[in-house]
Parts: sequence; C-alpha cells; structure tokens
Amino acid sequence: MFLAVWIVDSFIITYSTFLNNYVPIYIRVPIAIVFLFLSGYVAKTGLDIVFGETRETPGVVSKGIFGVVRHPIYLGSILFYLALLLLSISISAAIVWLIIIGFYHYLALYEEKLLVKKFGTEYTEYMKKVPMWLPKTRINTNRTRTGTIKN
Repeated sequence: MFLAVWIVDSFIITYSTFLNNYVPIYIRVPIAIVFLFLSGYVAKTGLDIVFGETRETPGVVSKGIFGVVRHPIYLGSILFYLALLLLSISISAAIVWLIIIGFYHYLALYEEKLLVKKFGTEYTEYMKKVPMWLPKTRINTNRTRTGTIKN
C-alpha cells in the first residue's frame, strides 16, 4: 500500500509533494541512501539470526542485533519506507508510513504477549534490557531511573 501511494503521488499526481521544493535533492538523496543501507543491514542481520541458525531448544534470542532492538526486522522495514519517503517527500505516503508504524507496533506487542507466555521471565527480563524500537544511546545507559548520571 505504501509503495502504491508513494509512486502515484510522487511521480504521477504529485499532489502532496510540495515539500520537495523546500528540501533540495542533494540533501534528501544522501540521507535516504544512509537509511536504505541501515534498513538493509538491520533487516538482513535479524533474518540471518532467526532463519540462518539451527537451535536445538527454543529460547530467547538476544545476541547480535537482537541485543540492540527487540524487533529489528520490523525496524528494517520501517527504515526502508522512510528512505523512500525521503527521496520524494509525499505527505500522502507519510500518512501511510505512520499507519504502517502503528501496525508494526501493534503486531510487535501481540508477538511479545505470545513470547512472554512461551518463555516467561526469560523474555520479560529481555524486554527490560533491550528496547523495542530505538537502540539505547550512551547517554541513556549512563542514567539511572531517577535521571542522575552513574559514576
């Protein structure tokens, strides 16, 4: 759905692409390329871990990219759509992109409920350590819950 809206609005109708006049192509393209590579890396790394390894017993996967974010494959898709959105800024496609983010978030919450049922405290501890979408920054990891900086 995103691709259809993005293609039609960006290249055929051009109804909501007026922001392209304010953000030059030489700024949009390099940023979009960074997001394209990042999305490919995040998604491929997650897929390789999930489908590229044989596990004798099921368990919580927390290595590699899964130690950085809990849903790297979904995040890779979101970043891919963002990269396309940056190439040709379409307000219509941006609205669809926001809906897609909501859908992925709902889907991730549903999956996490199933994983908590299956793996119990092992998964809830994983959830406490690893953020759902955005990796922890160094600044965030040096702060306690009260907001003071650890020594």
